[in-house]
Amino acid sequence: MGKNDKFKKAAEVICKQGLIQFPVSDTAVAIVKAVVGDSAGELDLIDAFRDQPSQTLDQLVASSGFAADKVDQLATSLAQKGLVFNQPSSAGVMIYRLLPLMLVGVMEYKFMVPLTGSEAEKHLARLFEDLLKELRAEIQGNYDALMPLFKEAPAADRTVPARVTESGRPIKIIPVDKSLEVPEEFILPSQSVADIINKFDDIAVGHCFCRQRRGLLGDACDTDAPTLNCFTFGKSARHTAAQGFARKISKEEALKIMQEAEDAGLIHKAFHPGSRETSPETSICNCCKDCCDTLELWRSGTLPMINSTYHLAVIDEDACTGCGTCVEWCPTDAIALDADDVARRDENACLGCGVCSRFCPEEAISLKEGLRRVFILPPKMRAA
Repeated sequence: MGKNDKFKKAAEVICKQGLIQFPVSDTAVAIVKAVVGDSAGELDLIDAFRDQPSQTLDQLVASSGFAADKVDQLATSLAQKGLVFNQPSSAGVMIYRLLPLMLVGVMEYKFMVPLTGSEAEKHLARLFEDLLKELRAEIQGNYDALMPLFKEAPAADRTVPARVTESGRPIKIIPVDKSLEVPEEFILPSQSVADIINKFDDIAVGHCFCRQRRGLLGDACDTDAPTLNCFTFGKSARHTAAQGFARKISKEEALKIMQEAEDAGLIHKAFHPGSRETSPETSICNCCKDCCDTLELWRSGTLPMINSTYHLAVIDEDACTGCGTCVEWCPTDAIALDADDVARRDENACLGCGVCSRFCPEEAISLKEGLRRVFILPPKMRAA
């Protein structure tokens, strides 16, 4: 088999991984070429994941035909390229899992590292931009058939709210209505970044892959938000640190970086394995309104916004002066001024992030407790 055929076969396997099935296009093949490089062995090992994306060493030996030491060598190299997650299970057995192109995979890991602005980095950023355009065309072309399926999908991430105003005062929290209590079997996940950080001994921080990739494309962050605030925890922290995607830090440094992110108006979004909120967090992104891929994919008509939150912004109309600060900061455009210059909030679009509460100069916005799932369809437009 020729090398080009091997690249295509590898792309076919990788495009099947993760939550989103990407079309096996020339762009996808080009990304695999750019990331893997001239390694026939690594392409063959990728193909060994065709029927089973997570395997033990013995299973990979059987599926690939390589000796154990060769499997480990190739998998280690692929892990450093963002294509394999290689960490032991809770039972201590090493598991090798093939990662997707993005959400979470190659794209995130390749752009978490400190960038140099090289042509190779810009080329890869442009390839991912082309891939997302192709995905948008695919989604838009099958919009009516896909949207009912998306409505059944679990929340991709969970919003953890800001807790204090810009002046340092606690944001007012309205307790949950007792008649609307969550089911007894539901274990409420941590509702502050400090609580999440204090759970873990292993914490790593890398650069925001969204802001860094947008910067390579010549689209600098409008808010000039800091980039060193992409967190991983536990097993994910050990993996990202081992591959050089992030660096291990103390809880004290993590709290300091999180505070800087909050000061910049960034949104804390936590991720759980398999979207299971009862499982410990794997990571936290600190997202800005204009660069975040999740927000951009929704606005551009590519994917719906699917988020879990335990808070809802509540506006005191008597205290509101119509300054528009909350409108400016809201990441989902859930707030607008009415004809009387009073801020109105769309409950269906509110992530409960607390950014509006943090920056409201009149402290006119509180956060009401209550488990919610935010689902916002992407705009329907003609397929590009």
